[in-house]
Amino acid sequence: MADGRKNATTIKVLPTRLAVWRPTAATFPYPAQRRTIIDMPHPLPISRITLHQLAIPLRKPFRHATAQRAVAEPVIVAIELADHTVGYGETHPRSYVTGETIDDVLATIRGLFVPILLETHPKNFGQAIEIAAGLPTHNPGGRVITAARAAVELALLDAYSRAFGRSLEAVAGWLGEPKSGPPGSRNTVRFGGVLSAGNPKHTPWSIRKMRLLRLPHFKLKVGDDSDDDRLHAAVQTLRHPLSTGKVALRLDANGAWDLDRAAEKLRRWEDQPITCVEQPLPKGDPAIWGDLATRTCLPLMADESLVTPDDAEALIVHHGAAWFNIRISKNGGLIPAMRLAATARRHGIDLQLGCMVGETSILSAAARWFLQTVPGIRFAEGNFGSFLLADDVTRKSLRFALGGRWNPMTGHGLGITIDEDRLRRLAIQHPTAIPF
Repeated sequence: MADGRKNATTIKVLPTRLAVWRPTAATFPYPAQRRTIIDMPHPLPISRITLHQLAIPLRKPFRHATAQRAVAEPVIVAIELADHTVGYGETHPRSYVTGETIDDVLATIRGLFVPILLETHPKNFGQAIEIAAGLPTHNPGGRVITAARAAVELALLDAYSRAFGRSLEAVAGWLGEPKSGPPGSRNTVRFGGVLSAGNPKHTPWSIRKMRLLRLPHFKLKVGDDSDDDRLHAAVQTLRHPLSTGKVALRLDANGAWDLDRAAEKLRRWEDQPITCVEQPLPKGDPAIWGDLATRTCLPLMADESLVTPDDAEALIVHHGAAWFNIRISKNGGLIPAMRLAATARRHGIDLQLGCMVGETSILSAAARWFLQTVPGIRFAEGNFGSFLLADDVTRKSLRFALGGRWNPMTGHGLGITIDEDRLRRLAIQHPTAIPF
Protein backbone atom coordinates (compact mmCIF):
# COMPACT_ATOMS: atom_id res chain seq x y z
CA MET A 1 0.00 0.00 0.00
CA ALA A 2 2.83 2.40 0.81
CA ASP A 3 4.23 2.00 -2.70
CA GLY A 4 0.78 2.53 -4.22
CA ARG A 5 0.46 5.93 -2.59
CA LYS A 6 3.42 7.19 -4.56
CA ASN A 7 1.49 6.87 -7.80
CA ALA A 8 -0.95 9.69 -8.28
CA THR A 9 -4.33 9.18 -9.89
CA THR A 10 -4.31 11.29 -13.04
CA ILE A 11 -7.30 13.19 -14.36
CA LYS A 12 -6.95 14.48 -17.91
CA VAL A 13 -8.24 18.04 -18.35
CA LEU A 14 -8.79 19.29 -21.88
CA PRO A 15 -7.72 22.91 -22.42
CA THR A 16 -10.45 25.40 -23.09
CA ARG A 17 -8.39 27.17 -25.76
CA LEU A 18 -6.96 25.80 -28.99
CA ALA A 19 -3.37 26.52 -28.00
CA VAL A 20 -1.66 26.60 -24.61
CA TRP A 21 1.82 28.06 -24.37
CA ARG A 22 4.49 25.55 -23.33
CA PRO A 23 7.96 26.55 -22.13
CA THR A 24 11.18 25.46 -23.80
CA ALA A 25 14.61 25.06 -22.27
CA ALA A 26 15.52 28.60 -23.34
CA THR A 27 12.39 30.26 -21.99
CA PHE A 28 13.79 30.97 -18.52
CA PRO A 29 17.49 31.85 -18.95
CA TYR A 30 17.89 33.09 -15.38
CA PRO A 31 17.11 31.41 -12.04
CA ALA A 32 13.76 31.90 -10.34
CA GLN A 33 15.25 33.66 -7.31
CA ARG A 34 16.41 36.57 -9.53
CA ARG A 35 13.00 37.35 -11.02
CA THR A 36 11.48 40.60 -9.74
CA ILE A 37 8.47 42.75 -10.45
CA ILE A 38 9.70 43.16 -14.02
CA ASP A 39 7.51 41.32 -16.50
CA MET A 40 8.70 37.91 -17.59
CA PRO A 41 9.43 37.58 -21.32
CA HIS A 42 6.57 35.10 -21.55
CA PRO A 43 3.47 34.44 -19.44
CA LEU A 44 3.91 31.74 -16.80
CA PRO A 45 1.01 29.27 -16.84
CA ILE A 46 0.20 26.37 -14.54
CA SER A 47 1.22 22.91 -15.69
CA ARG A 48 -0.32 20.69 -13.00
CA ILE A 49 -2.50 20.64 -9.89
CA THR A 50 -2.26 17.79 -7.38
CA LEU A 51 -4.80 17.18 -4.60
CA HIS A 52 -3.74 15.40 -1.41
CA GLN A 53 -6.07 14.05 1.30
CA LEU A 54 -4.21 13.53 4.56
CA ALA A 55 -4.89 12.08 8.00
CA ILE A 56 -2.61 13.31 10.80
CA PRO A 57 -3.17 12.01 14.35
CA LEU A 58 -3.48 14.60 17.10
CA ARG A 59 -1.40 14.08 20.22
CA LYS A 60 -4.59 14.46 22.24
CA PRO A 61 -8.25 14.44 21.13
CA PHE A 62 -9.87 17.86 21.07
CA ARG A 63 -13.54 18.40 21.91
CA HIS A 64 -16.01 21.27 21.69
CA ALA A 65 -19.80 21.66 21.56
CA THR A 66 -20.05 20.78 17.86
CA ALA A 67 -17.47 18.04 17.33
CA GLN A 68 -14.71 15.89 18.77
CA ARG A 69 -11.55 15.36 16.76
CA ALA A 70 -8.64 12.93 17.20
CA VAL A 71 -7.27 13.17 13.66
CA ALA A 72 -6.65 16.22 11.46
CA GLU A 73 -7.91 15.77 7.88
CA PRO A 74 -6.41 18.55 5.78
CA VAL A 75 -6.75 18.83 2.02
CA ILE A 76 -3.47 19.96 0.49
CA VAL A 77 -3.37 21.54 -2.97
CA ALA A 78 -0.10 21.65 -4.92
CA ILE A 79 0.12 23.94 -7.95
CA GLU A 80 3.08 23.38 -10.28
CA LEU A 81 4.00 26.09 -12.76
CA ALA A 82 5.48 25.64 -16.21
CA ASP A 83 8.97 26.40 -14.85
CA HIS A 84 8.50 23.59 -12.24
CA THR A 85 7.98 25.95 -9.31
CA VAL A 86 5.50 24.37 -6.87
CA GLY A 87 3.27 26.16 -4.38
CA TYR A 88 1.13 24.62 -1.64
CA GLY A 89 -2.19 25.49 -0.04
CA GLU A 90 -4.21 23.88 2.74
CA THR A 91 -7.79 23.80 3.92
CA HIS A 92 -9.90 22.05 6.58
CA PRO A 93 -13.53 21.72 5.43
CA ARG A 94 -16.15 21.81 8.18
CA SER A 95 -19.77 21.30 7.22
CA TYR A 96 -20.92 23.21 10.32
CA VAL A 97 -18.73 26.20 9.40
CA THR A 98 -18.88 26.82 5.63
CA GLY A 99 -21.22 23.98 4.66
CA GLU A 100 -18.44 22.19 2.76
CA THR A 101 -17.22 18.62 3.22
CA ILE A 102 -13.94 17.15 2.00
CA ASP A 103 -15.72 15.64 -1.00
CA ASP A 104 -17.32 19.01 -1.74
CA VAL A 105 -13.94 20.74 -1.70
CA LEU A 106 -12.34 18.20 -4.03
CA ALA A 107 -15.28 18.38 -6.46
CA THR A 108 -15.27 22.20 -6.41
CA ILE A 109 -11.57 22.38 -7.16
CA ARG A 110 -11.90 19.94 -10.06
CA GLY A 111 -15.11 21.36 -11.50
CA LEU A 112 -14.84 25.11 -10.85
CA PHE A 113 -11.28 26.17 -10.04
CA VAL A 114 -9.40 24.02 -12.54
CA PRO A 115 -11.09 25.66 -15.58
CA ILE A 116 -10.26 29.08 -14.09
CA LEU A 117 -6.64 28.12 -13.51
CA LEU A 118 -6.32 26.83 -17.06
CA GLU A 119 -6.58 30.47 -18.14
CA THR A 120 -4.01 31.67 -15.58
CA HIS A 121 -0.82 32.98 -17.17
CA PRO A 122 0.53 36.09 -15.36
CA LYS A 123 3.71 37.87 -16.39
CA ASN A 124 4.43 39.39 -12.94
CA PHE A 125 3.40 38.95 -9.33
CA GLY A 126 0.92 41.82 -9.40
CA GLN A 127 -1.04 40.02 -12.10
CA ALA A 128 -0.87 36.81 -10.03
CA ILE A 129 -2.30 38.62 -7.00
CA GLU A 130 -5.10 40.03 -9.14
CA ILE A 131 -5.97 36.53 -10.36
CA ALA A 132 -5.94 35.18 -6.78
CA ALA A 133 -8.12 38.06 -5.60
CA GLY A 134 -10.67 37.30 -8.33
CA LEU A 135 -11.21 33.66 -7.37
CA PRO A 136 -14.90 33.10 -6.52
CA THR A 137 -16.25 32.61 -3.00
CA HIS A 138 -19.51 31.08 -4.24
CA ASN A 139 -20.29 28.52 -6.92
CA PRO A 140 -22.70 29.35 -9.78
CA GLY A 141 -25.58 28.09 -7.64
CA GLY A 142 -24.75 30.56 -4.86
CA ARG A 143 -23.27 28.04 -2.44
CA VAL A 144 -20.30 29.14 -0.31
CA ILE A 145 -16.99 27.55 -1.39
CA THR A 146 -14.54 29.45 0.79
CA ALA A 147 -12.78 26.35 2.16
CA ALA A 148 -11.97 25.18 -1.36
CA ARG A 149 -11.00 28.70 -2.38
CA ALA A 150 -8.54 29.03 0.52
CA ALA A 151 -6.44 26.04 -0.53
CA VAL A 152 -6.33 27.13 -4.17
CA GLU A 153 -5.53 30.76 -3.38
CA LEU A 154 -2.71 29.91 -0.96
CA ALA A 155 -1.12 27.48 -3.43
CA LEU A 156 -1.41 30.07 -6.21
CA LEU A 157 0.19 32.85 -4.15
CA ASP A 158 2.90 30.51 -2.85
CA ALA A 159 3.83 29.34 -6.34
CA TYR A 160 3.90 32.72 -8.07
CA SER A 161 5.57 34.49 -5.15
CA ARG A 162 8.40 31.99 -5.47
CA ALA A 163 8.50 32.11 -9.27
CA PHE A 164 8.56 35.91 -9.50
CA GLY A 165 10.83 36.36 -6.47
CA ARG A 166 8.42 38.58 -4.54
CA SER A 167 7.48 38.58 -0.87
CA LEU A 168 3.90 37.86 0.16
CA GLU A 169 4.01 41.24 1.90
CA ALA A 170 3.28 42.58 -1.58
CA VAL A 171 -0.28 41.26 -1.22
CA ALA A 172 -0.99 43.84 1.49
CA GLY A 173 0.47 46.56 -0.71
CA TRP A 174 -1.69 45.48 -3.63
CA LEU A 175 -4.84 45.69 -1.50
CA GLY A 176 -3.93 49.25 -0.53
CA GLU A 177 -5.72 49.29 2.82
CA PRO A 178 -4.62 52.06 5.21
CA LYS A 179 -1.90 51.01 7.67
CA SER A 180 -1.60 47.54 6.09
CA GLY A 181 1.83 46.05 5.57
CA PRO A 182 4.80 45.42 7.88
CA PRO A 183 4.98 45.28 10.81
CA GLY A 184 1.23 44.64 11.00
CA SER A 185 0.53 43.15 14.43
CA ARG A 186 4.03 41.67 14.73
CA ASN A 187 4.99 43.68 17.82
CA THR A 188 1.71 43.39 19.70
CA VAL A 189 0.12 39.96 19.28
CA ARG A 190 1.15 36.59 20.66
CA PHE A 191 -0.36 33.13 20.34
CA GLY A 192 -2.42 31.69 23.19
CA GLY A 193 -3.89 28.43 24.41
CA VAL A 194 -7.24 26.77 23.72
CA LEU A 195 -8.84 24.66 26.47
CA SER A 196 -10.91 21.74 25.21
CA ALA A 197 -14.37 20.96 26.53
CA GLY A 198 -14.61 17.92 28.75
CA ASN A 199 -14.29 17.03 32.41
CA PRO A 200 -13.87 20.25 34.45
CA LYS A 201 -11.48 18.37 36.76
CA HIS A 202 -8.94 18.37 33.91
CA THR A 203 -9.16 22.11 33.29
CA PRO A 204 -6.70 23.25 36.02
CA TRP A 205 -4.09 20.75 34.88
CA SER A 206 -4.40 21.88 31.26
CA ILE A 207 -4.05 25.52 32.26
CA ARG A 208 -1.02 24.88 34.46
CA LYS A 209 0.68 23.00 31.65
CA MET A 210 0.06 25.90 29.25
CA ARG A 211 1.16 28.44 31.85
CA LEU A 212 4.55 26.73 31.91
CA LEU A 213 4.84 28.09 28.36
CA ARG A 214 3.84 31.55 29.73
CA LEU A 215 0.95 31.88 27.31
CA PRO A 216 -0.74 35.28 27.63
CA HIS A 217 -4.35 34.38 26.83
CA PHE A 218 -6.72 31.42 26.88
CA LYS A 219 -9.94 30.36 25.19
CA LEU A 220 -12.22 28.03 27.13
CA LYS A 221 -14.68 25.83 25.22
CA VAL A 222 -18.20 25.88 26.66
CA GLY A 223 -21.62 24.72 25.50
CA ASP A 224 -22.57 21.74 27.69
CA ASP A 225 -23.90 20.97 31.17
CA SER A 226 -20.42 21.32 32.74
CA ASP A 227 -19.95 24.95 31.70
CA ASP A 228 -20.26 26.50 35.17
CA ASP A 229 -17.83 24.06 36.75
CA ARG A 230 -15.35 24.41 33.88
CA LEU A 231 -15.49 28.20 34.00
CA HIS A 232 -15.10 28.23 37.78
CA ALA A 233 -12.06 25.95 37.52
CA ALA A 234 -10.47 28.17 34.87
CA VAL A 235 -11.07 31.42 36.77
CA GLN A 236 -9.76 29.98 40.03
CA THR A 237 -6.64 28.59 38.39
CA LEU A 238 -5.94 31.89 36.61
CA ARG A 239 -7.14 34.07 39.49
CA HIS A 240 -3.92 36.02 40.09
CA PRO A 241 -2.81 36.67 36.47
CA LEU A 242 -6.41 37.59 35.58
CA SER A 243 -6.61 40.10 38.43
CA THR A 244 -3.33 41.74 37.37
CA GLY A 245 -4.21 41.79 33.67
CA LYS A 246 -1.33 39.51 32.71
CA VAL A 247 -3.65 37.03 30.98
CA ALA A 248 -7.03 37.21 29.25
CA LEU A 249 -9.83 34.64 29.19
CA ARG A 250 -12.35 34.17 26.39
CA LEU A 251 -15.21 31.67 26.00
CA ASP A 252 -16.31 29.80 22.86
CA ALA A 253 -19.71 28.08 22.66
CA ASN A 254 -19.50 27.01 18.99
CA GLY A 255 -23.17 27.93 18.48
CA ALA A 256 -24.45 25.67 21.26
CA TRP A 257 -27.27 27.88 22.60
CA ASP A 258 -30.48 29.44 21.38
CA LEU A 259 -31.14 33.11 22.15
CA ASP A 260 -32.83 32.66 25.54
CA ARG A 261 -30.33 30.10 26.78
CA ALA A 262 -27.40 32.25 25.66
CA ALA A 263 -28.85 35.32 27.39
CA GLU A 264 -29.40 33.37 30.60
CA LYS A 265 -25.87 31.92 30.58
CA LEU A 266 -24.09 35.17 29.79
CA ARG A 267 -26.03 37.24 32.33
CA ARG A 268 -24.97 34.73 34.97
CA TRP A 269 -21.31 35.15 34.03
CA GLU A 270 -21.19 38.92 33.73
CA ASP A 271 -19.25 39.28 36.99
CA GLN A 272 -16.52 36.95 35.72
CA PRO A 273 -13.27 38.26 34.10
CA ILE A 274 -14.30 37.31 30.55
CA THR A 275 -12.99 39.34 27.61
CA CYS A 276 -15.62 38.12 25.12
CA VAL A 277 -17.82 35.17 24.18
CA GLU A 278 -17.32 33.55 20.79
CA GLN A 279 -20.22 32.21 18.70
CA PRO A 280 -22.84 31.91 21.46
CA LEU A 281 -25.60 31.43 18.83
CA PRO A 282 -26.00 29.01 15.91
CA LYS A 283 -25.45 30.18 12.36
CA GLY A 284 -28.57 31.80 10.96
CA ASP A 285 -30.42 35.07 11.38
CA PRO A 286 -27.89 37.84 12.20
CA ALA A 287 -30.66 39.93 13.76
CA ILE A 288 -30.69 37.76 16.87
CA TRP A 289 -27.08 38.73 17.49
CA GLY A 290 -28.30 42.28 17.98
CA ASP A 291 -30.99 41.02 20.35
CA LEU A 292 -28.46 39.10 22.43
CA ALA A 293 -26.08 42.08 22.54
CA THR A 294 -28.84 44.11 24.25
CA ARG A 295 -29.36 41.39 26.87
CA THR A 296 -25.79 41.04 28.13
CA CYS A 297 -22.82 43.30 28.78
CA LEU A 298 -20.35 40.63 27.68
CA PRO A 299 -18.92 41.40 24.21
CA LEU A 300 -19.83 38.88 21.49
CA MET A 301 -17.44 37.46 18.89
CA ALA A 302 -18.66 36.05 15.56
CA ASP A 303 -16.97 32.98 14.12
CA GLU A 304 -19.14 30.42 12.30
CA SER A 305 -21.55 33.28 11.53
CA LEU A 306 -18.70 35.18 9.83
CA VAL A 307 -17.75 33.43 6.58
CA THR A 308 -18.27 35.95 3.76
CA PRO A 309 -18.21 39.75 3.41
CA ASP A 310 -22.02 39.68 3.32
CA ASP A 311 -21.99 38.00 6.75
CA ALA A 312 -19.74 40.77 8.07
CA GLU A 313 -22.02 43.50 6.73
CA ALA A 314 -25.11 41.86 8.24
CA LEU A 315 -23.47 41.60 11.67
CA ILE A 316 -22.41 45.23 11.45
CA VAL A 317 -25.91 46.38 10.46
CA HIS A 318 -27.46 44.58 13.44
CA HIS A 319 -24.75 45.70 15.89
CA GLY A 320 -24.41 42.08 16.95
CA ALA A 321 -20.66 41.45 17.18
CA ALA A 322 -17.99 43.51 18.93
CA TRP A 323 -15.37 41.00 17.75
CA PHE A 324 -14.64 39.13 14.51
CA ASN A 325 -12.79 35.81 14.52
CA ILE A 326 -11.04 35.49 11.16
CA ARG A 327 -9.78 32.09 10.03
CA ILE A 328 -7.86 31.85 6.77
CA SER A 329 -9.24 28.43 5.82
CA LYS A 330 -12.80 29.42 6.76
CA ASN A 331 -12.84 32.82 5.09
CA GLY A 332 -11.39 31.83 1.72
CA GLY A 333 -7.68 32.52 1.97
CA LEU A 334 -5.24 35.30 2.72
CA ILE A 335 -6.83 38.04 0.59
CA PRO A 336 -10.44 37.65 1.84
CA ALA A 337 -9.09 37.45 5.41
CA MET A 338 -7.21 40.72 4.92
CA ARG A 339 -10.30 42.36 3.46
CA LEU A 340 -12.47 41.23 6.38
CA ALA A 341 -9.92 42.65 8.80
CA ALA A 342 -10.03 45.99 6.99
CA THR A 343 -13.83 46.02 7.19
CA ALA A 344 -13.67 45.34 10.92
CA ARG A 345 -11.16 48.15 11.51
CA ARG A 346 -13.35 50.64 9.63
CA HIS A 347 -16.25 49.82 11.98
CA GLY A 348 -14.32 49.66 15.25
CA ILE A 349 -14.64 45.89 15.62
CA ASP A 350 -11.90 44.03 17.49
CA LEU A 351 -10.07 41.20 15.76
CA GLN A 352 -8.86 37.71 16.53
CA LEU A 353 -7.00 35.44 14.12
CA GLY A 354 -8.30 31.94 14.77
CA CYS A 355 -7.44 28.56 13.31
CA MET A 356 -8.89 25.17 12.46
CA VAL A 357 -7.97 22.29 14.75
CA GLY A 358 -5.10 20.37 13.17
CA GLU A 359 -3.59 22.95 10.83
CA THR A 360 -0.21 22.02 9.39
CA SER A 361 2.69 24.42 8.91
CA ILE A 362 1.23 25.51 5.57
CA LEU A 363 -1.64 27.36 7.25
CA SER A 364 0.60 28.28 10.18
CA ALA A 365 2.92 30.09 7.76
CA ALA A 366 -0.04 31.83 6.11
CA ALA A 367 -1.20 32.94 9.57
CA ARG A 368 2.16 34.55 10.26
CA TRP A 369 2.13 36.41 6.94
CA PHE A 370 -1.34 37.67 7.88
CA LEU A 371 -0.22 38.81 11.32
CA GLN A 372 2.89 40.59 10.07
CA THR A 373 0.94 42.58 7.48
CA VAL A 374 -2.43 43.23 9.18
CA PRO A 375 -2.57 45.70 12.10
CA GLY A 376 -4.92 45.61 15.06
CA ILE A 377 -5.08 41.87 15.78
CA ARG A 378 -5.72 41.45 19.51
CA PHE A 379 -5.48 37.66 19.88
CA ALA A 380 -4.02 34.87 17.75
CA GLU A 381 -4.65 31.13 17.85
CA GLY A 382 -2.86 28.34 16.03
CA ASN A 383 0.78 27.65 15.18
CA PHE A 384 0.57 24.70 17.57
CA GLY A 385 2.77 22.51 15.37
CA SER A 386 4.14 19.53 17.25
CA PHE A 387 2.34 20.63 20.44
CA LEU A 388 -0.83 19.26 18.81
CA LEU A 389 0.13 17.29 15.67
CA ALA A 390 1.89 13.93 15.78
CA ASP A 391 3.45 14.78 12.39
CA ASP A 392 3.63 17.62 9.88
CA VAL A 393 4.15 18.07 6.13
CA THR A 394 7.16 20.38 6.35
CA ARG A 395 10.80 19.66 7.09
CA LYS A 396 10.59 22.01 10.05
CA SER A 397 7.28 22.29 11.87
CA LEU A 398 6.19 25.82 12.75
CA ARG A 399 5.05 26.38 16.31
CA PHE A 400 5.01 29.31 18.69
CA ALA A 401 7.76 29.75 21.26
CA LEU A 402 7.80 30.60 24.97
CA GLY A 403 5.21 33.22 25.81
CA GLY A 404 3.36 32.60 22.54
CA ARG A 405 6.06 34.56 20.71
CA TRP A 406 6.78 33.93 17.04
CA ASN A 407 9.23 34.92 14.35
CA PRO A 408 7.99 36.56 11.16
CA MET A 409 8.19 34.71 7.86
CA THR A 410 10.79 35.78 5.31
CA GLY A 411 11.77 35.01 1.73
CA HIS A 412 9.52 34.15 -1.17
CA GLY A 413 6.34 32.12 -1.10
CA LEU A 414 5.03 30.94 2.25
CA GLY A 415 8.61 30.47 3.43
CA ILE A 416 8.36 26.77 4.24
CA THR A 417 9.78 23.59 2.68
CA ILE A 418 7.41 20.70 2.09
CA ASP A 419 8.68 17.19 2.86
CA GLU A 420 7.36 15.09 -0.03
CA ASP A 421 8.01 11.83 1.84
CA ARG A 422 5.81 12.96 4.73
CA LEU A 423 3.16 14.14 2.32
CA ARG A 424 3.01 10.66 0.79
CA ARG A 425 3.17 8.88 4.14
CA LEU A 426 0.28 10.86 5.63
CA ALA A 427 -1.97 10.41 2.57
CA ILE A 428 -5.08 8.28 3.00
CA GLN A 429 -5.38 7.59 -0.72
CA HIS A 430 -3.58 8.22 -3.98
CA PRO A 431 -3.10 11.93 -4.72
CA THR A 432 -5.07 13.20 -7.71
CA ALA A 433 -2.88 14.82 -10.36
CA ILE A 434 -4.55 17.10 -12.90
CA PRO A 435 -2.16 17.99 -15.75
CA PHE A 436 -2.96 21.02 -17.88
